[in-house]
Amino acid sequence: MVKPEPTERRASSLPLILIMVALLVWFGFQTFQLVLERSNLISLQGSLVAAVQESQKMRAQLETLINKTTELAKQGNASAKKVVEELEKRGISIDAAAQPSK
Repeated sequence: MVKPEPTERRASSLPLILIMVALLVWFGFQTFQLVLERSNLISLQGSLVAAVQESQKMRAQLETLINKTTELAKQGNASAKKVVEELEKRGISIDAAAQPSK
């Protein structure tokens, strides 16, 4: 009788393949999520640009109004003086607003 030669058992590569597939799926999912979040942030930023521009317009209008009210108060207008006094009572600095912003 001839003895069969001992064959070398090779380790199965199935666990390695499963790990590689799992990593590929995980990285694909993460990439998809990041691309989706980036597109959401870009659209959100686009919608905020209009709001920021509008607020800058409103601020410029308010500064103009304060400057003109201050000028009237300096010229002796009683109503303008009352407005300036009330604003100062409430903590709104007229001198800082009277100077043009950079």
